[in-house]
Amino acid sequence: MTLKKLSLALIAAASASFASAAPVTYNIEPNHTYPSFEADHMGGLSILRGKFLKTSGTITLDRAAKTGEVDITVDTSTLDFGNAKLNDHAKGADMFDVAKFPTATFKSKKITFNGDVPATAEGDFTLHGVTKPLTLTINRFKCIEHPMFKKEACGADVTGMFNRGDFGISYGLPKFLPEVKLLIEVEAIKAN
Repeated sequence: MTLKKLSLALIAAASASFASAAPVTYNIEPNHTYPSFEADHMGGLSILRGKFLKTSGTITLDRAAKTGEVDITVDTSTLDFGNAKLNDHAKGADMFDVAKFPTATFKSKKITFNGDVPATAEGDFTLHGVTKPLTLTINRFKCIEHPMFKKEACGADVTGMFNRGDFGISYGLPKFLPEVKLLIEVEAIKAN
């Protein structure tokens, strides 16, 4: 092989490598993404568990460069505790006030990786009209060729903690404990 052909081959290989390291965007799959949470009831008497039934957004990952972005919107009016009376109360002005604050959002500022797998997402969490920093821990992450969508799909098990009082949701405080645990199962489908 001549020097010129070798140079062209190396440039082509480098270009192909660079192209494969490009960021990939995934759209949230709403039928398999249900952010849920656990919150104290009556100072440790029990734990209330709720979830939101409608989520949208995108996740962009460049696993080779170990970078990414998360932009998620949750429709707070879809809150569901499995109890209609509790749902109505929690959606009211005492708690989530969904008429005034119909969405909650998370927008990442930094994603850290463990190898080529995302491990944490740090960003801004907006709830009840208040924005505070939040770190989400990615406990499990996996991508496969989705048999129905015929595209790459990624799924994750994500957790986080926040103090609801910091977001102005002060109903029952201090009798109720303010810490809320997020438990998020998410699936997302490659956009292109």
